[in-house]
Amino acid sequence: MTYITALDWIIILFYFAIIGGIVWWAIKKKKGNTAEEYFLGGRHLGWFIIGASIFASNIGSEHLVGLAGSGATDGVALAHYELHAWCLLVLGWIMVPFYMRSKVFTMPEFLERRFTPQARTVLSIISLIAYVLTKIAVGIYAGGVVFRALMPDVNFMGMDSFWIGSILLIILTGIYTIVGGLRAVVYTETLQAFIKIIGAVMVTYFGLKALGGFDKLREICGSEMFNLWKPVVPDGTEGTWAPVREAGRQAWYFNDKYPWPSMLLCAPIIGLWYWCTDQYIVQRVLGAPNEKEARRGSMFAGFLKLTPVFLFIIPGMICFALAKSGINADIHRELFDAQGNLIRERAQAAFPLLVTHVLPPGIRGIVVAGLLAALMSALAGVFNASSSLFTMDFYSKFKPKATPAQLVKVGRVATVVMVIIGLLWIPVIQGGRGLYDYLQGIQAYLAPPIFVVFFFGIYMKRLNGPGCMATLLTGFGMGLFRLAVDTPVKLSGKTYTEGSFLWIVNNIFFQYYSLLITLVCILVFIIVSYATPQPDYAKISGLTFSTLSDADRKATRSTWSMKDVILSVLLVVLIIAIYIYFTG
Repeated sequence: MTYITALDWIIILFYFAIIGGIVWWAIKKKKGNTAEEYFLGGRHLGWFIIGASIFASNIGSEHLVGLAGSGATDGVALAHYELHAWCLLVLGWIMVPFYMRSKVFTMPEFLERRFTPQARTVLSIISLIAYVLTKIAVGIYAGGVVFRALMPDVNFMGMDSFWIGSILLIILTGIYTIVGGLRAVVYTETLQAFIKIIGAVMVTYFGLKALGGFDKLREICGSEMFNLWKPVVPDGTEGTWAPVREAGRQAWYFNDKYPWPSMLLCAPIIGLWYWCTDQYIVQRVLGAPNEKEARRGSMFAGFLKLTPVFLFIIPGMICFALAKSGINADIHRELFDAQGNLIRERAQAAFPLLVTHVLPPGIRGIVVAGLLAALMSALAGVFNASSSLFTMDFYSKFKPKATPAQLVKVGRVATVVMVIIGLLWIPVIQGGRGLYDYLQGIQAYLAPPIFVVFFFGIYMKRLNGPGCMATLLTGFGMGLFRLAVDTPVKLSGKTYTEGSFLWIVNNIFFQYYSLLITLVCILVFIIVSYATPQPDYAKISGLTFSTLSDADRKATRSTWSMKDVILSVLLVVLIIAIYIYFTG
């Protein structure tokens, strides 16, 4: 079978030419070689660019590979994470005024202004480590999966398509990120956002056409794969809500994987951390000229965020249905073994399998361009965020008299280092079982302390620097401890003695453990803060709700109108409607 035709290659090369042209245009449009220009696009980004860029940064490899793969294996189970569009309203309406008022470059810098310089350093270190463990590692692996599915027979210098694709992807993305800075990143992401949407729509359309329509999809997948809240209704099976697995008993898991109470309570914590406090996302908002553009950009991203449920989860389910029904024998051979059992690891390639086996030539080239767009935009975002964190939170502190040109140079060097780290990470990337689960698990251990210090920090002015540091160190310590306990089990396959302390820690469902970290962090934050002197409220003026001046409130009120309120309410209504539809 010919996977990529000459026509497809022409379209793909045309896409790269357009990306190159946009990067060149963005470089020419730069207004000087300043840190603000390189890291924040000169703070001249409009709401449309901000929203599209946020969406493009978010819709990356974990969606193309992980989310579509979860659709093939578990239906709409992980749509909960994709329906966190409401978190973008929290970003726009609650957090944006504080961020724009503080004029910071990074999220750790905001913590420094609210609490202490030490808090800034700790958050910067953890963020950089997290980017390597999650976004860069996941991006590289997903790139290899996509290239292996699209060009399975390619070999060069002893490397197969997985390694060739991973290396090319990270190098090409690194080049335009290094050269163009945030301005080049966000403008290319704006184009990439819509290429992704168009490509995913085509995959869904041609996939349903090959399957026989949406009703046929529901018939083959069954009601369970279309139900977000199946565990709410008892089905008579023996189970428990206990957060720790019990010997000989099946936990009452959410779609056999997630307990619904933990999904209901834990997922929003991860969502608020990611959308409202992570440099990777918030950096786009910081590039806005004012609160109005930043808020509307967040709202626009919220509407775009509703699409992955239909553009990635549903195609994954279509791939599963085509294989299970035998309508497409090639996909069936890829996903099922000789005994008719679904091979979960192979399901990670559900989206690219649809591209190669269902789409006609020409259309396939457009969609492949969309696949590459998603992979590249995600990596570009993390490269730019990482260079900003390193330059502004580390280098500028050690070299406070560094010129703007020196800061930009260091930012470029930092990006090169991240590219090299990404390349060195390739040999240690293992098979793709549950890529989306892997990402959510790591984030569940890292998110709670950051969520607590940001949100409680702006709501309670009495919380202070010592409390913030104690919270960050306690939360990160608990998260790293869980990773240290889990890693030997994952590498060796051997478990701890049943009933022992380490066995209990290893078997606590990751979302319940994340909730435990959150509760401990809240207690530590409040207890330590009230046991130590109160902060100087004059120094944190405008950084908490209680220290806002009348001028601050009036300035924020002037940036929104009834149209903004109506659109925000509409977004919430759409989210509720999707939840209702997928509650069978």
